[in-house]
Amino acid sequence: MELRQIRYFLAVAEELHFGRAAERMHIVQSAVSQQIRRLERELGVDLFDRTTRSVTLTPAGSVLVDRARAVVAAEQAALDAIAAHRAENAGGAAALRIGTNVGLGARLERLLAALERRAPDLAVELVSAAPADRLQRVRDGGLDAAFVRGVTRSPGLELVPVWRERFVVALPAGHALAARETVRLADLAGMPLRIAPREANPHLVDLVLDACRAAGFEPVLGPAFTTDQDTLAAIGAGGGHWTVFYATQAEVLPTIRTVFRPLAGPDAPAMPTYLAVRPDAPARTVTPLLDACRDVAG
Repeated sequence: MELRQIRYFLAVAEELHFGRAAERMHIVQSAVSQQIRRLERELGVDLFDRTTRSVTLTPAGSVLVDRARAVVAAEQAALDAIAAHRAENAGGAAALRIGTNVGLGARLERLLAALERRAPDLAVELVSAAPADRLQRVRDGGLDAAFVRGVTRSPGLELVPVWRERFVVALPAGHALAARETVRLADLAGMPLRIAPREANPHLVDLVLDACRAAGFEPVLGPAFTTDQDTLAAIGAGGGHWTVFYATQAEVLPTIRTVFRPLAGPDAPAMPTYLAVRPDAPARTVTPLLDACRDVAG
C-alpha cells in the first residue's frame, strides 16, 4: 500500500466520481483508476461499487476511509513539521524549488506573480538544467517540480499537463509576409528554416517539421539556429529565412529588423508543457504552483 494510493482512494471516496477525483488531484482519470484497482488487488477486496451512473463505497471501502484519513493526516503532519524546520532555517519562508524550461518568457513572470498572490509566504527558487537532469532532480528530491516539454512519461513521476505553447514566426521586417497579421505554415514553403539540430531539441524539431509536412511541404533547412540574438540578427539581415519562437518567449525578445507573426490555421503546431512532480509531493507547496499554472494557462 502506497501513500499515493491512499490519497487517490480518499479523493474518490469523497467525490464518489473518478473524473472529479482526478481533477482534484491534478492527474488524468486513468491514473486514478489504475491505482485504485492496484490497491484493491493488494487488499483483496473491492473498495467501490461502480456502475455507468454512480460510484459508491463498499463495506470494505467504508472501513478504510477513517484509517486512510488518519494516514494522510499523519503524512501531512510530518510534512508540515519538515516545512516548518526548513522555513526556520530559511528565514521564515517555505521554499519551492522549480526546474525551468528555456523559452518560458513572459509566462514565467505571470506565473511567479500568480504564485505570489496565492502563496505570498512561499520562497521560490528557479533552477535551470537540461530536461533529463530536471526530471532526475525532481525524482531525487532536489527539486519540488519541473517544467518539461514533449516528454509524456517519466518513471517515478507524475506529469501534469499545464498548458500548450503557441508559436510565432520570426521574419525579416521587409518581407512581404511581415505585412500580414498572421502567417500560415503553407505560406513559408520554399523559405529556408533556421532551426536547432535535432539532437539538441528533438521534440521541437519533430513538431515543427511534422507540421510543415502536414501543411503540404518539406521545409528547406537553412543554417542552424544558434542563439536567440544571433539567429534574429541573421534573419533580419536578409536572405528570406524564418524560424519559430514560443509566443510567450517572443514577448520579451527585442527586435529591430525582424518581426514576429502568430502562426494561424489548423496546421499551426502547439507544444504541450507538463509539470513534473513526485507522487508524494507536499501539497503545501505544489498545490499553489498548480493553481498558478492554471491561472496563466491561457
